[in-house]
Amino acid sequence: MRWTLTSDPEVYAGAAESWLLRDPVRNTVPLTMLRAVREGMWREDALMGWATDHEEVVGAALQAPPQLLLLAEMPTGAVRDLATALIEAERPVPGVRGALSLAETFAAAWWRPETGRRAERLHRLDTLTPPPVHPEGSPRTAGTRDLEALVEWGQAYQRELGGHPSEGLAAVFAGRVGRREIVLWEVAGRPVAYAGASLPIGGVSRVGPVYTLPGERGRGYGTAVAHAVTAGALERGAKEVLLFTDLSNPVSNSIYRTIGYRPVADYASILFG
Repeated sequence: MRWTLTSDPEVYAGAAESWLLRDPVRNTVPLTMLRAVREGMWREDALMGWATDHEEVVGAALQAPPQLLLLAEMPTGAVRDLATALIEAERPVPGVRGALSLAETFAAAWWRPETGRRAERLHRLDTLTPPPVHPEGSPRTAGTRDLEALVEWGQAYQRELGGHPSEGLAAVFAGRVGRREIVLWEVAGRPVAYAGASLPIGGVSRVGPVYTLPGERGRGYGTAVAHAVTAGALERGAKEVLLFTDLSNPVSNSIYRTIGYRPVADYASILFG
């Protein structure tokens, strides 16, 4: 299999987007990242590639620093060939994210050792079900006046995941607020939790992040805002709604099941030294 690499998102989209859209559920992260790069986010030093076998696209990947290398669904042989192509191109790769078997295949072929990983599970909405307990408060769509607080909460969320706050987080939230993708849960006019849901790509919308302020946890606000943002995604035309959960957090995995999400596949984010 032959990999073609480019820094031009339009060239990449022309070659690989229709192939990615054959499975918009399992390729949800590469598709949303491609949209962000095409809209001007993380374009500096971005690298995208697609694999062909007898002139037919069989795989795709992209990295937009500081994000990890994202793997679409593809044969494992294409993943090993990708690692070889990136090593030959002397491309620095801080980590990889994809379906568990593919991420592990890339890590085994990469020249730097694994230093940590985050185990995730992709879930797909079956039938949206009301939360078992409806907490006090109500949802509302976030506006520009909420941006400062959203950036602070986004930074806190990333720190809780064990990472460092990403550069450009303000621009990310500004774009998401402009697209009306963020829903807040308010109690007596005070936000206590928020959740996002991406605009549909290929009929698929993805929920995330879902964050409750530390002092407000255990009261059902996260479940309620996740339900509200999921309902909003369906109202905006999503045929499928997805979300990722952290497998180290059994609480989050259980609460999403109560509102209708079912497991699809396991994924991993693997970091390199």
